[in-house]
Amino acid sequence: MTSSEKPVRILILGTGNMARSHATAYGSIPGVELVAGVDSRPEVLTAFCDTFAIPNRFASLEDAIAWGGFDAASNVTPDAAHHPTTLALLNAGKHVLCEKPLATNAGDAREMADLARAKGLVGMVNLSYRNVAVLDKAAKLVADDAIGALRHFEASYLQSWLTQPAWGDWRTESQWLWRLSTEHGSKGVLGDVGIHILDFAAFAAGSPIRELSCRLKTFAKAEGGRIGDYTLDANDSFTLQAELVNGALGTISATRFASGHLNDLRLRLYGTKGGLEVLFEKQAETLRICRGDDLSEANWRDLTADPVPTLYQRFVAAVRSGKTADPDFDHGAGLQGALDAAERSNAENGRFLKI
Repeated sequence: MTSSEKPVRILILGTGNMARSHATAYGSIPGVELVAGVDSRPEVLTAFCDTFAIPNRFASLEDAIAWGGFDAASNVTPDAAHHPTTLALLNAGKHVLCEKPLATNAGDAREMADLARAKGLVGMVNLSYRNVAVLDKAAKLVADDAIGALRHFEASYLQSWLTQPAWGDWRTESQWLWRLSTEHGSKGVLGDVGIHILDFAAFAAGSPIRELSCRLKTFAKAEGGRIGDYTLDANDSFTLQAELVNGALGTISATRFASGHLNDLRLRLYGTKGGLEVLFEKQAETLRICRGDDLSEANWRDLTADPVPTLYQRFVAAVRSGKTADPDFDHGAGLQGALDAAERSNAENGRFLKI
């Protein structure tokens, strides 16, 4: 931390598994102090705060706000809690980094974005794949006209935890079972990772989605469609056709049945002057380009990319400057509008809908 950088005091709201990623990331940023944790589960809260040497512990957000000894918060609560808790934090004058999705519907997300803007506060969404350096470079190449006017794209998010036990047995572990049940708050693979792959594609393309058509699919996974208290009715796969504001047409898909892929993202962008391929597989980054003299032989060349600041670093920098950074709440609200439209499109047998 330089003399011009003020300390930033962070509160962690929700202290489950993902909160550990937040705390670890903040711990590597000079001048950031983890000052408080909030969770209604005493044992979980104590274990988390002890691990990260967090001095102040609260059972409720109301108590933490009444105390007030923090500048900003990481909101790591379940999806349905993002809206009311973020509004409370913003109304208390606190900056917020909120886990994705920003809310469970576009109306709530828009209310959050409007309030952050009205209060002059930093509101950012933790779209973690913005930390992928090759994605950032691809976006800059598109913006710099390296592949010409964008015409077509393909994007996919491939998971396979319904076909292999790498992360545990989804048939017996509630941490996975809830993701398969709408009654337990899941919106399926569309709600869980759809926001990531929509952002992955739109960010690199430099253009939001204007219109889309979507189909969702839930596969039979257990006798009677149930395991214990869990009705397994959330979608497992989706395919989506989309037209971007810049006119490009393409496909976006995600599934939990991509055998052979643990947690992989792929993006291909095709323009009038060339093509780009972005891969993030097994935590390894790949960026390839084909353009100019290589087009006639379809030769692809590997590119390198310098590391980019993490989203946590950008959030802290934004809090210090008072100027919000991308992906902000307005962007998160736009993505939620696309997810809402995808659900409506599926309900209407895949009809194309404007965002």
